[in-house]
Amino acid sequence: MRFFDLSQPLFDGCPNCHVHPPVRLPRTADHPQDGWRMEEFHMASHTGTHLDAPLHKMAGGASIDAYPLETFCGEPVIVDLTHLEAGHPIGPADLEAAGACSGKILLLNTGWGHKRAKTEEWIHRSPWLSPAGAEWVVEKDVRAVGIDHFSIGGTGNENAATHEILLGNGVWVIEELCFREGWREFAEAASFMALPLLVPGFSGSPCRAVLMKP
Repeated sequence: MRFFDLSQPLFDGCPNCHVHPPVRLPRTADHPQDGWRMEEFHMASHTGTHLDAPLHKMAGGASIDAYPLETFCGEPVIVDLTHLEAGHPIGPADLEAAGACSGKILLLNTGWGHKRAKTEEWIHRSPWLSPAGAEWVVEKDVRAVGIDHFSIGGTGNENAATHEILLGNGVWVIEELCFREGWREFAEAASFMALPLLVPGFSGSPCRAVLMKP
């Protein structure tokens, strides 16, 4: 089996959503003084490349452990949106390039994964899926949708609506992907997989997002 990584790295102090706690991954034991090495995780469950469950936005919604692992695997359709301007609301016209995507996992490559930094641009100026775009995703019977920013709906006042349209209609969400050089060549005839941690009752989970081929 061959893999192509679409995940962002986690490290101490790494960029994350500005309203979440800072990421702290301290090393609390090390060689030679302790005779072993250990690190700790201190971060929100929606940090780095991660999955959103309905509970993230809807009281009483399903938690991430409610889904069988098979849910998070399938055929991807990757749409290249790197030509879009900063802050562009991604709507139906932008998504038509996806073609027939019923039952597939729609991944939006805006190029923002390469801008990951603690900057105003990265945090607030990413292209984002508009509520109209989210409605299009639902109407096309897309299984899941992902983007290369920490929030699929951006950080403006329509973020909640985008999330609620998707998660309220059974479309799971993956955020903060990174489309590294070579993804286009590898993606042909590849499958996609992003498995969550087993964290009962959580509204989301970090994951390792990959394209894979036999």
